Order: sequence, then structure tokens, then C-alpha cells
Amino acid sequence: MNKQENNPEIIRHSLSHIMAAAVKELWPNVKFAIGPAIENGFYYDFDFNKEKISEDDLTKVEKKMKHIIKQNVKFEKSEMPIAEAIKKEKKNGQNYKEELIKDLKKEKETKVSYYQMGDFEDLCRGPHVESSGKIKVDAFKLTKIAGAYWRGDEKNEMLTRIYGVGFASKKELDEYLEMKKEAERRDHRKIGKELGLFSMHEEGPGFPFFHPKGMTVWNEMIKYWKEEHEKDGYQEIKTPLILNKALWEQSGHWDHYKDNMYFTEIDKVDYAIKPMNCPGGILIYKSSPHSYREFPMKMAEIGLVHRHELSGVLNGLLRVRMFHQDDAHIYCLEDQIKEEVIKVIKLIDRMYKVYGLGYDMELSTKPDNSMGSEEMWQTAEKALQSALEEIGGKYKINPGDGAFYGPKIDFHIKDAIGRTWQCGTIQLDFTMPERFKLSYTAQDGKEKQPVMIHRTVYGALERFMGVLIEHFAGAFPIWLSPVQVKIIAVSEKHNKHCQELAEEFKKEDIRIEVDSSDETVGNKIRKAIAEKTPYMLVIGDKEASSDKLQIRDRGSEKIREISKDKFFNEIKDKIEKKN
Repeated sequence: MNKQENNPEIIRHSLSHIMAAAVKELWPNVKFAIGPAIENGFYYDFDFNKEKISEDDLTKVEKKMKHIIKQNVKFEKSEMPIAEAIKKEKKNGQNYKEELIKDLKKEKETKVSYYQMGDFEDLCRGPHVESSGKIKVDAFKLTKIAGAYWRGDEKNEMLTRIYGVGFASKKELDEYLEMKKEAERRDHRKIGKELGLFSMHEEGPGFPFFHPKGMTVWNEMIKYWKEEHEKDGYQEIKTPLILNKALWEQSGHWDHYKDNMYFTEIDKVDYAIKPMNCPGGILIYKSSPHSYREFPMKMAEIGLVHRHELSGVLNGLLRVRMFHQDDAHIYCLEDQIKEEVIKVIKLIDRMYKVYGLGYDMELSTKPDNSMGSEEMWQTAEKALQSALEEIGGKYKINPGDGAFYGPKIDFHIKDAIGRTWQCGTIQLDFTMPERFKLSYTAQDGKEKQPVMIHRTVYGALERFMGVLIEHFAGAFPIWLSPVQVKIIAVSEKHNKHCQELAEEFKKEDIRIEVDSSDETVGNKIRKAIAEKTPYMLVIGDKEASSDKLQIRDRGSEKIREISKDKFFNEIKDKIEKKN
């Protein structure tokens, strides 16, 4: 197999085309929108008009696709002048394709390309495999059907999106499907409900409700965050949730972000609920004069922000409309950039290691909608690249994916089953200081403009917590566990001893819970196992009369005997070391 035929993106793009051909054979009146390759798979958006299809229909689409693959039909490319292509799609009633071609015309394109495969032809840039038979019939699978607005705009038509996954071999497909099964077992929404951590409600779509046990995990995450930031010289601040519209116009968020913002009116003046913390932090900086002697100045905020997300993409804690972002802003001199970026990378590295998370780094460069001069961007990008190279960290370049105000380093954490999640980020910004006229008194007595570094470690705390639930499959390390020790009373007569023992644990700051319900001991034990409690103590006559504790560790059926003091010290040592 040549390189092109082994290229996952080309395989998936070709599968998208084959799926469209299969759908056309089964539903001749269908209209086509777009069908790209995506991570691990592909999709295609269709307009079936009044016809309804369901996931039950995926089997026959798959069967038709396999038939096309076995026919080993060639992909043949042709080009057509734009005006002719518009007429063609209009005649065929393919209004979505017509709109796409008209957009290309606005971009001064003169020709478009089509790919023919047997009787089926589709507007497409390509590339594709040489022929359908180059794809393995047992290396793809259609996975689901979803609704999708044309061009992601809820004001447009709702289309039917068919998703599939595709690989170069059956082995890769099987491994992926197995990983998906494991991911379903770890689904944070299911575990969150089972462990009583959080819930979602129709009355607040995209707005999570944290329960007492969820708040314990939350508070431990924040406590650890504050400890590490204090060590690195950050000062904590807090800024308002609602700020004047003029501030968001000045920051540039209004032009680049207003479709994702929520608004309100106070005293007949327009305000916005903050989607980001930066402008509020900038106002704190501007509230007093500064000298170069204060730099680097580090101000951190776990700030509540709101962003409007379409209902179709909301996903438990992983995609919400309200979240807390652990923003920090470092104001520094240009010659301090490299050192400060390296310090942030080291902070992120040690915090992720405590959670048992590996990560990859990605340097994202100037996007199309950028603000600021070319010179600013080049200086900023070189500064980040220099820091990465000095620290010796492996990274890849992600062209054109920087923030609108500056380039950034993104951290993609790896969970226990190999999935990646973008969480931490370091963003270098010369633009905001210029727009807000930030200044400091330099060594020569002149007023100069500081450099601003935006950075997060967790990113969105809600999302990070969702990732942790799935990473640990709910079996949190003891320092994060909502309940660290579960005491089970064999019968009612043992309740008093259990409560007295629990009080001793509480005095040692160990989170303890007693199950004194009327259920059988077997049911209580099964419940404690399902709750993934790190330690379990079953108290009956023998245990109540002993000065030793009988401990059952999570994941083990064996009972070990240990003195009370030694057990207290064991737990406290693990909590302190965050084992």
C-alpha cells in the first residue's frame, strides 16, 4: 500500500465520499452539504427533505458502502469553471453545494474540482485513494446519526449528519472500538450520577449542579491549585461577572466573540456577562501606577465565565455554558518572557504529574482574524518557541490556531486510555497592553508598555474535573476522594461503636462515612465497592472488641489488620504526598 492509501485522513475522506454515493443510491432525492474527514473518522451532512432515517438505517448504508468498495471503482478528478459549476448544482437542486461554490467565487477562485466514482460525482478538493477497493471493507463502521445546522448556524436548516470511523486495518478499528467501550464505561456523566458528584437539569441546560461529594473533589482541586500558585508567587484576585459593553469593544472580544456572549442592560446601559477574565484583570492593573521593579507581576483568578454554546454540543462537564477558568496574567518585561514561560511550563508539568496525566505541547501561530502588527506576532512567536526549545520539550506547530491577540502553547493532556484533551494554555499578548494603554515606569524613568502573558493550568475547572472522573473511572486517589474511608455496621448494635470510631477519623481530618442502614452486610459492601471508596472497614462483634482495625483496600478482596494510629498515619501520608 502506498503512502496515500495508508494516510488516515485520505482514507476517511474517501469513506465520506463512498458513504455519500451509498446514500444517493438508497435515497435518490437527497441533497448534499459537506463531508470532511475528522479525528478517527468522517461524517457527511445530508438533507433528506421529508424523508426520515434512523440509526437502524446505518446497517443498509454500510452494506451499500461495502458493495461499492468491492467494485473497486476509480476516483477520477475533473475541474470546472465556477460559473458552470454554479449552473450545474442549481439545475441538480443541490442548493448547499451551490452556496459553497458561490463562496469560492467571492474568494476569487476561478475553478472548482469534482471527483467522479462510477455514477456518483461530488464537489470535492480531494485527495482520495486511487480507487474504492484500496479501502478495507472490515476497517470502517458507521457509528451514529445526529442533527447539525447548516454551517453551524441555528438560524439555518437542520441537516442529518451521519458519523463513521475508519482506519487502514481491521486491527486498528477493533482497537478503537474497544477503547470506545472503555470510554463508555468511564463516561463522567454516568459515574457522576452514580457517585453523587453532579447533575444536569432541563431548567439550566449547560449549567452544572454540583452535589456535596462533587464539591469535595472541586474544593480539593482548588486547594491544590492555590498551594502551587502561592509557591510560584501569584497573587489571587477576583473580578465582576458583568462588565460594560464598552470594555469588551475595547478588548476586541466584541468583534471576535459577541456571538458567544450573553448580554443584559443596567440603567439603560448595555453590559455583557464576561466570557473571559482578562479585561477585568487589566482594570485591576490599571488601577495604580507600576514600576519595572514590580515585574514580573502575577495575578491569578479562578473566574466564573459564561459562553453561549449550541445545545447540540453540550456534553456533561466537558462542554458547558458556565465554567470557572483558572486564568492568570503575568505582566513582565520583554527580556523576562522566556524565563516566565518556562516557569509556567514547569508549573503545569508538576501539577499534571500529580494527577497522573501525561501531555503533548502544541505551538499555535497567527490566525486569520488576528489583531496587532506582523512584527508583534513574529516577536511573540519567536519568544514562545525559544522557551520551548530551551526547556527541551517536544512540541508541534499548529499553524493559524493562535488566539486573536497572540500566539499560544496549548497542553493536550493524555488520560488513562490514551485520549487527549486540550486544557492548559500559555498565550503571549502584545495587543491587549496596547489597546488598554498599559504602562510602567522603566529604569530610565520613561513610560513603557509591559508584555502580558495569559495562562491557565486546568483551563475550565468543570472540564478538567470531567476529564479526571473519566481518567480515574471514578476511583479517585485518596486525597481527591469525596469519602476516604467507609465504615460498615454489621447490625444496629454496632452503630454506636461505628460512630465513635468515625469521630476519631474526623479529628484526624479524614473524610469518613458510616453505613448504618438496615440493608444486609453484603449489600453494604457491594455499595461501598460501587462507590469506589479507597478503604472499607466492616465492624461486627469481633472488630468492635479489638484494638486493631480490619481494613479492605479498594480493588482487593483481602483483609489486612493494622493499628489505628498506623492506619491514620498511612492515610495522612498518602494525602500529604498526593499518592
